[in-house]
Amino acid sequence: MLSGTEPGRELAVTFFPALYLQRRIWILDILRRENVSDVLDVGCGEGQLLAVLSVPSPWLSTPPQSLLYPAGQFDLQIPSVSPISLYNTPSDPIPNLHITRLAGLDKSSRDLEFTAQAIAPPDTSEPSFDPWRYKGSQETVRWEEMTAKLWQGGLEIINEEFVGTECIVSSEVIEHLPPYILPFYAPILLGVYKPKLLLITTPSYSFNALFTSPNSDPSIRLRSGFSDPTGRTDRIFRHDDHQFEWTPEEFRQYCEKEAANWGYTVDVGDVGRAQEPDEWGRDHEVGGASLVAIFRRIDDQRQVDREAVEKQAREFVEVLTEQHLTSSSTDGSPQSALPSSSTVHRLLITHTYPAHPSAQNPLPIHSIGDIVKSRMEDLRESFLRVEELWYEPQVAQACGGWIELLIAAVE
Repeated sequence: MLSGTEPGRELAVTFFPALYLQRRIWILDILRRENVSDVLDVGCGEGQLLAVLSVPSPWLSTPPQSLLYPAGQFDLQIPSVSPISLYNTPSDPIPNLHITRLAGLDKSSRDLEFTAQAIAPPDTSEPSFDPWRYKGSQETVRWEEMTAKLWQGGLEIINEEFVGTECIVSSEVIEHLPPYILPFYAPILLGVYKPKLLLITTPSYSFNALFTSPNSDPSIRLRSGFSDPTGRTDRIFRHDDHQFEWTPEEFRQYCEKEAANWGYTVDVGDVGRAQEPDEWGRDHEVGGASLVAIFRRIDDQRQVDREAVEKQAREFVEVLTEQHLTSSSTDGSPQSALPSSSTVHRLLITHTYPAHPSAQNPLPIHSIGDIVKSRMEDLRESFLRVEELWYEPQVAQACGGWIELLIAAVE
C-alpha cells in the first residue's frame, strides 16, 4: 500500500500487435467474413485503411461450375476432398476481399492528400511498370475493376452518393465530434445511408485506469493526458481533440439506443488488451482499450419500414440543421452552430482501377494444363506449390484470374 505521502504512480501499458493494428484486424476480419465489396470510410484520415482495401485480391471468387467441369472436354472426376475447397469457401482461414467500390470522407484536405497518394493506381506509362509486381512485390495483377472516390466535408452533411453503401467504417472518429455535430452521426449514417453494416471503434475510458495505480491520489495528476475540453467531466482523455471518452456501459447504451431508433441490431465488444498483466488484477474489469460495435441492418419489412425510417432520419437532420443555422444567425457562437462552409461534400479525386484484359476470359482447362507443364519444364521443377504456379503470369492469365481452374487443370 502507498504511504500517506505517496501519490501513486504512472504505469506502462503496451500492446502487441500495436493497438491500431488490432482495430484494423477486427475491421478486416468482419469485411472478409461478410464478403463486403463496397466500403465507405468516414473520417478516413491519411487513408491507412483505404490503402489496405485498395490492394487487389490475388484471384477472383469462385467461377461458374461449367468452367470447372466442362462437358465433353475430358472425363475427369475431381475428388470430393480437393484443394479446390481451400479457396473461396468458408473453410478458407483468411478469405480474400473483393472490393469493387471504395469511398473516403474527411474534413482535412491535408490528410486527404496523403490518402490520394496511398491509394493511387500505378502509372502504367512508366517503362518499368510491371502489372504483376507493381507498387512492390506484395501486390499482384488486378482481376476486378474498382473505383475509389475521396470526399472532403463533415459528417453532418448528407451525401446522396453514400446512400445504400454496403458497409460504413467509422474508426476512432465519434469521440472527436463536437456536441453540435454528434447528434447528426447516427441519423445520417444509419437512418439516411442505411448500410448493411456499420463498424465503429472508439477509446474506452474505463481502460484508462490501467495507466495509473488504483490507489493514486485523485487530486494529483499522474498520467500524461488531456482534460475534458467540454468541461462536463473531470476525466483525463488520451487525445487533445477528444470531446468525450465513453465507458463500456455508456457506449453500449448509446449503440443500443441508436440501433433501436434506426432499425438495426448491434453487437458491442472490445479489442486491445494490455500486454502487461495488471498487478492489481483489473484487466478483466476494464476490458480492452478500444470499444467496438457491429451494427447490422434489419431487412425484415415486418419489423422495419425502411422507407419510413429514412424519411424520419432526413426530417430529423433538416430540423437539426435549421436549429443550428438559426442559432448561428442570432448569437454567432461557433460552438452552437454548424460551420458556414458546411453545405456539400467536395469530390477531390476519383481513381479508376481497370481489371486485367484476361480477367474472366480463361483458356480451356486442357490448355491451362499444357501451359503449367511447359512452365514447370522451363523452370526445371518437378514440384511447385499451387501459389507459386499462380504467380507465374502465363499461368494466372491463362486461368482468367480463377485459381480453381489452375487446380482443376493440374488434377
